[in-house]
This record gives sequence, C-alpha cells and structure tokens, in this order.
Amino acid sequence: MIQRIQSIYLLVAGIISGGLTLLVNLWSTSNTNLPVFILDLFSSNSLLEKSIPVLFFSSALISIVAIFLFKNRQLQFVINRLNILINLFLLGILIYLSQTLSGEASVSEKGIGMFFPVIVILLLFLANRAIKKDENLVKSVDRLR
Repeated sequence: MIQRIQSIYLLVAGIISGGLTLLVNLWSTSNTNLPVFILDLFSSNSLLEKSIPVLFFSSALISIVAIFLFKNRQLQFVINRLNILINLFLLGILIYLSQTLSGEASVSEKGIGMFFPVIVILLLFLANRAIKKDENLVKSVDRLR
C-alpha cells in the first residue's frame, strides 16, 4: 500500500534531497559574496565538494525507490538505514567544509541547504519507525491466525 505515512515521509525526504537543494544555496563566502548552489559544486576542483551533489541526489533516489518497496518492509527498513548513513556522511562533509571554507577568517554565510541532511535524517527516522510499527502489526495478526 503506497498510501501509508512512511511513503509521505519518504516522498518529502526525496523532494528535499533532490528538489529543494537545487533551489537554495549551500553557503556564500565573504570574499566573492556569490552564493554557492549544489550544481556549482560539479565544476569544483575538490573531490570532496564534487561528492556533495552526488550524495544529495543518491539520497533522493534511494528515498524514492524505497517508497515502491512497500511489499518488502524489511528491505525498505534496511534501505532507509543506508540512506540515513549516507545523509550522516553528507552532514559530516558539509560541517567539515563549512569549517574550512576559503575566507573563513572573515564572516561567511551558511545557507539553509547545509541543514537539509538533518531534516532528511529526521524524516527517514520517522519513516523507519512507521515501517517497524507496520511490521509489528502484521506479525501480531499472523500470530492470531
């Protein structure tokens, strides 16, 4: 059944990881005063900065794929845990880069896109909790038969 609450959580997580990251900036440095968007990082020289959009888009893809695994709740649960790990890794990269940005001695501005992995991790956690609740319900019904 696709109309479960965890499907809504996964859809919102996919939209945030894949769609909203294209619209908002990640940071802007004070020396250039230009905002850095996620697609700008593909032309970066650093491999670490190039991995950020790949991780965001892979998180979005995994969230959308997990929606359609509603018949196999255990696999859906495991894929969501993998997605949480990807977002934790992404959050670590973003924190590291925010601390080592060029021109960090002067004031730089962090964008709202830096906090998207935290929101996605929260949504994936809520989805996993709802999946576990469904799995327990199915097991309890099977015991009654």
